[in-house]
Amino acid sequence: MQSTRTLTDKIFLILKGLGMGAANKVPGVSGGVVAFVAGFYEEFIYSLRKVNGKAFKLFFNGRFKSFYNYINGRFLSLLFFGMIVSYFSVSKILDYLIKHYELYVWSVFFGMIIGSIYYINKNFKDWNYQTYLSLIIGIVLGVSISFLNPAKENDNLWFVFFCGIISVSGMTLPGFSGSFILILLGNYVLLLVDSVNALSATVYELIGGDFSFINNSERLRMLKVLIVFTLGSVTGLVTFSHLLSYILKHYKSITLSAIIGFIVGSLGVVWPWKKTVYKITSDGNYLLDSSGEKIIKNYARYIPDLNTNTYIAIGFIILGIVIVLALEIYGQKTRKTHV
Repeated sequence: MQSTRTLTDKIFLILKGLGMGAANKVPGVSGGVVAFVAGFYEEFIYSLRKVNGKAFKLFFNGRFKSFYNYINGRFLSLLFFGMIVSYFSVSKILDYLIKHYELYVWSVFFGMIIGSIYYINKNFKDWNYQTYLSLIIGIVLGVSISFLNPAKENDNLWFVFFCGIISVSGMTLPGFSGSFILILLGNYVLLLVDSVNALSATVYELIGGDFSFINNSERLRMLKVLIVFTLGSVTGLVTFSHLLSYILKHYKSITLSAIIGFIVGSLGVVWPWKKTVYKITSDGNYLLDSSGEKIIKNYARYIPDLNTNTYIAIGFIILGIVIVLALEIYGQKTRKTHV
């Protein structure tokens, strides 16, 4: 799976990481879809699967170059670099856009999901009673998840570790939004907003030579939560990759049809015309997180009237479809070079 990459390929790989990181941050959108449509999903799963006993043996024996090559390190490092940068930059921009242009942002995502369904279905030919059943199960699960009510926030470290395992599933399983699952588990704000903001503030202070956070018990709690969440995410990423690699090898058609179903089911989550329902306190005020943002409870979907905003939103849906088709064209070129 190791192959020579040009500078352009490396830049595009970082951009793909940015795309995956941004997608994973947005509830209802799956970073795995980006990987699937952009043509590097199987290499991503294959590379993660190489993080195994042999890899650790190479690492602890000091054979770092062999370890790096064995796990397809160049590919993973560039991709994860893009994801990390995304969490502190692109995802922040997305947060702003969703806050001020919510309808249009969701419209783009809705279009991208439609484009993804077209792309995956176009290349899937093995339809039979088993794959149709798998498709239906995937759709039902996807739709059911979108109508569940969120739980309360829970900072128990074992639960946080579990959240890390579950949330990262969006990177390995297209159509399965890890961030939306975190909303359902009640920990989206805690793990993807508060803890990330705590890390950003800490890094900023450290750069300025300020170590006062050591005496800030709340900051230390948030950093501890983030570390445990990260460990859970790494565990989930490696575990899911091994499981999916095995399933794709032995039950590829059934797995792909289920993925199509998941993605179809996720359309309910990213339906553009919805009102965000926020949690309310007993005295009728909005429930706020530690950064002062309103905490999301769920979404109320509706059928839009035909007006200017609706037509603009439809235009953004088309834009989303075009983005996916463009990714598909680039992905085809990539697969010819990197098999």
